[in-house]
Amino acid sequence: MAATGEALPAVAMTPPDPHDLIPAIQKATANVLSDGLRLPTEPRRLNSASAVLFLIGSFPFGEGRPAEPCLVLNKRSVRVAQPGDLCCPGGGIEPRIDSSLGRLMRLPGFPGWRWPYWGRFAGSRAAEKKILLTLMATAVRESVEEMRLNPFCLRFLGLLPKQELVLFTRRIYPLVGWLSIQTRFFPNWEVEKIVRIPLQALLNPAAYVRYRLQAEGGVGDAVHEGLAFRHCHRGGQEILWGATFRITLNFLKLVFGFTPPPMASLPPVNAVLEKQYMAGRRP
Repeated sequence: MAATGEALPAVAMTPPDPHDLIPAIQKATANVLSDGLRLPTEPRRLNSASAVLFLIGSFPFGEGRPAEPCLVLNKRSVRVAQPGDLCCPGGGIEPRIDSSLGRLMRLPGFPGWRWPYWGRFAGSRAAEKKILLTLMATAVRESVEEMRLNPFCLRFLGLLPKQELVLFTRRIYPLVGWLSIQTRFFPNWEVEKIVRIPLQALLNPAAYVRYRLQAEGGVGDAVHEGLAFRHCHRGGQEILWGATFRITLNFLKLVFGFTPPPMASLPPVNAVLEKQYMAGRRP
């Protein structure tokens, strides 16, 4: 299923069974390492970087329905910056703490234990292995804090292309993780709620929209217009946009060859960007 950039029919693609999906993700994300992704070799170069978990697991999505593969995201609370946005769990790297925790990540039972591609970090790339373990430790540590993720239920599957944020001058390293057994989460004050989106929905071209953001009190053209995904569930909706949306599209293209329809062909969704968006509304 090649990604061509042409409009796809409004028919959802079907993700494979989880037994086939896990090796498919591992193979697709391993190609990211082969195709030029290089990690820094010194921990101090991670001071302005973040690591996040692109978290996937099988959950029953609706009463009476069988479990299906879902993307698990946090919805940011009003007490933090960018309130209301959907995001991957994770956060800023603490090089000293996370490099120490990284030594645990390859031990039996920990997330990196069964990843089959450690051999690619040999020779001139040996220093990158320690950095990858540091990134893994960051993403796991932050996820434990934000949603009480059980690290012993997590399996590392690979890397996605990094994201460069201009607005925050920050680099994001997304790591794909498969979650088993754990079905309940306990968000901390940073997270309003946990949002699960079936991969089946993400592979449906009809769920994509043209997202128009207008600054609060502004007039004239939207301050942002771009592709986004609209998730409708239980009478409400969530909009996935921005960096997390780009990370998601990278995953869908790498693993499934999926490309959403051209933006000009999509229905518009209008929204207002509140003045407190960059700072949050702390009590």
